[in-house]
Amino acid sequence: MSFRTAGSATRPASRFAGRLARLTWVDAVVAAAVLVLFYVVLQVGHGTTVRFSTDQSIRVDTDPARLPYDAARSLLRMFVALALSTVFTFGYALAAAKSRRLERVLIPALDILQSVPVLGFLTVAVSGFIALFPGSLLGLECASIFAIFTSQAWNMTFGLYHSLTSLPRELDELSRSFGFTRWMRFWKVELPSGTISLVWNGMMSFGGGWFFLVASEAISVNNKDYALPGVGSYAGAAIADGDLGKVGWAILTMAVMVIGVNFLFWRPLTAWAEKFKNEQSEASETQRSVVLDLLRRSHWPRLLGGALRPLGRALSRAGRVFGTDDRALHTDGARRLTGDIVFGVVAGGLVLWGLFDLGRYLRDETGLGVFGEPLLLGLATLARVVVLVAAATVVWVPIGVKIGFSPRLTRIAQPAVQVLASFPANFLFPLAVWFFLKTGLSIDIGGILLMALGAQWYILFNTIAGAMAIPSDLREAMDDLGVRGWQRWKRLILPGVFPAYVTGGITASGGAWNASIVAEVVTFGGTTLTATGLGAYIAEATAAGDFPHLLAGVAVMSLYVVGLNRLLWRRLYRLADTRFAL
Repeated sequence: MSFRTAGSATRPASRFAGRLARLTWVDAVVAAAVLVLFYVVLQVGHGTTVRFSTDQSIRVDTDPARLPYDAARSLLRMFVALALSTVFTFGYALAAAKSRRLERVLIPALDILQSVPVLGFLTVAVSGFIALFPGSLLGLECASIFAIFTSQAWNMTFGLYHSLTSLPRELDELSRSFGFTRWMRFWKVELPSGTISLVWNGMMSFGGGWFFLVASEAISVNNKDYALPGVGSYAGAAIADGDLGKVGWAILTMAVMVIGVNFLFWRPLTAWAEKFKNEQSEASETQRSVVLDLLRRSHWPRLLGGALRPLGRALSRAGRVFGTDDRALHTDGARRLTGDIVFGVVAGGLVLWGLFDLGRYLRDETGLGVFGEPLLLGLATLARVVVLVAAATVVWVPIGVKIGFSPRLTRIAQPAVQVLASFPANFLFPLAVWFFLKTGLSIDIGGILLMALGAQWYILFNTIAGAMAIPSDLREAMDDLGVRGWQRWKRLILPGVFPAYVTGGITASGGAWNASIVAEVVTFGGTTLTATGLGAYIAEATAAGDFPHLLAGVAVMSLYVVGLNRLLWRRLYRLADTRFAL
């Protein structure tokens, strides 16, 4: 039996009181900001669970006074989707990077998922979520968040997967020599090594969510149109009405949102990620963030870290079940071959069964000849994608390297690039229609410019991340040796940014295919311009509720994307892993 004295009982309370006494005005500001954030989330969240009937369509209130509330609803969806995308990225990328068998299925599947347009996901998801939450608007909210998730998750997953498969050799040897558990290896070695790429890909993916905001907030169910409160649906309604004034208010609101999110969220993250650079000498100039400096001066992160430390230790102990990283896993050759055969037969059988069932459905509905038209139209969209990626590479790789090498330029360019990358193409439809009609430029060519709004930034953002990840000591060594011009690009810059560029290229290619759906059909008021291409084919099938043609279009788009990835981007991935990993 043990007894506690009054003095020992009051010691924890006195320590807590002492910590509270050290709190400053900075701590008060941070606490007030967090409380306000929680209050806004709770207030906005109440609107997601109101009653809803599928017998009535939801109309959009385009009163500009509603825009602050609509902006809050859109932001809530975006951040919930980002959280889900991050969890998905950790699980999916780890599984693909750690299992040779799963990699053969998960990476091609990721290619296909990236190629499926947002409208294709929405068509399937809406009915399921409405059935899951009958009589509640939460079903439509979940469908909208799922659509935003599909525009964010694939790029983040590709980025982390590449970081896991191209871990620097010295970090791999460090983990094995210390006998880390696989849980510790991920959190202490692999994730820190890929943090810069993950943050910048997350920022780009967030911009991708903005790009498809109109499509994800204006939903069609059973030939009825439903629009959730949000900036995307507000802009869609203003564009449909041909009201340029309200479109202007939507554009202004979008710009304020993007700049605010960049200042309060992304810039602190990118500045914080600087500490994960793999370099031996400290950079002479680093990124700065007012918000991050304020948080570092606050006592709350340390107090929160101390409170959560027992949970971290418990998770670390539980992570021992995954084994240690001190030796390679050796298996019997015959058993390994048998496992490969069984896995291949099961996975191949499921794929063939799905393809057979799809073919039977289309044969009964329209006949297999339905694939002929989208296959031909896909060639036109393929030409636009190739031109876009090539032009974006020539333009944005040098600019991205320049920005990534200069923290001062990064601070200036980051918010501007975020605004440009996050702008939905739909917001510019009034200007695009006027420009195409005024100049006589065909939408078949002008559509490339609209597709670029949603795709080219993947190359720029990944190039910036790749340039930032190049150790400062390597750049200083090149300066000391007097290596300039093309030799500097050949010996340092191109090998350093190439792995990140490949990640950006593969997601830019997939993003361009997806963006073709909103870029090949441009509508403002009563004027509609339609390009010849697979994106317009899918958009028209979706609007008409023609599921056989929609499935055929999505299947053909997936075929083109996967074929391009297999023939080009995967080979470049292998080249990046074998020759250009730092």
